[in-house]
Amino acid sequence: MKKKPINFVISGLGGQGILFMTKILARTALHKGFKVMGAETHGMAQRGGSVVSHLRLGDVKSSLVKAGAADFLLALEENEAYRNLPFLAEQSLLCSNKSSGNFPVPEVEGYLSNASIACHSIKAGSLAFELGAPMSTNLALLGYFSTLDRCPFTLQELRTTIEAMSPAAYKEINLKVFDKGARES
Repeated sequence: MKKKPINFVISGLGGQGILFMTKILARTALHKGFKVMGAETHGMAQRGGSVVSHLRLGDVKSSLVKAGAADFLLALEENEAYRNLPFLAEQSLLCSNKSSGNFPVPEVEGYLSNASIACHSIKAGSLAFELGAPMSTNLALLGYFSTLDRCPFTLQELRTTIEAMSPAAYKEINLKVFDKGARES
């Protein structure tokens, strides 16, 4: 029986590490034997504009996730989470960095509930900042995501990939931020 593809949309702003996060997920998937296809769409990424990455695992014919087909939306910025909600399928999962105490905002709670979208959030940016690595929000969010039941990868699988992919100068702090995000679940 053919397995259903797993579709990720990863969103944020230029400079937040969307592409590094996508590469970690892709390499972890490859190690688990998945076929991997992906694409990035950039706005004014160098100026802090929107960056959206599509990652598809399994037997797929195109690299872009269609609206209403994403199993997972990982967002490094709240507004980018809201902007990319149309990608989510029913019964999917949204995992977002949040800066305030109220995520999601009441205006989208009905939409999420009607589509049975599970919503999880963490102050990933604050965690990374507290550890002296403000550019590692992506790894704090990924650590948190790795502990959710529906994550297709284990915490250890993702951690091993981060360890292998991180430059020597950043390996220790990257793992520390990832582990801190995982402990917040």
